[in-house]
Amino acid sequence: MCGAPDQAVALPAGTDLDKETVLTGRVVAGGEPVGGAFVRLLDGTGEFTAEVVASAAGQFRFFAAPGTWTVRALSRAGNGQAELTADGPGVHRAEVAVA
Repeated sequence: MCGAPDQAVALPAGTDLDKETVLTGRVVAGGEPVGGAFVRLLDGTGEFTAEVVASAAGQFRFFAAPGTWTVRALSRAGNGQAELTADGPGVHRAEVAVA
């Protein structure tokens, strides 16, 4: 069985934030975390790139290239999206509100 890594755990050992771009955040509805949401990463042209399932605390994470990204969440609580610009390596955060 394959699947996305647990989104609630810390970054993997050896992650070099001087070289790697990490897009992370959480899915919320009314300020409360939404676990189990499908979180999709779309590139600057709107093309699907990756998908993970948010942790019980609504957390998600993607390793990506610098650029402009759309993070879209689909859940029982509703759908939502956020734009995220990663101008270089490091951790870049977004909160996706669903309704």
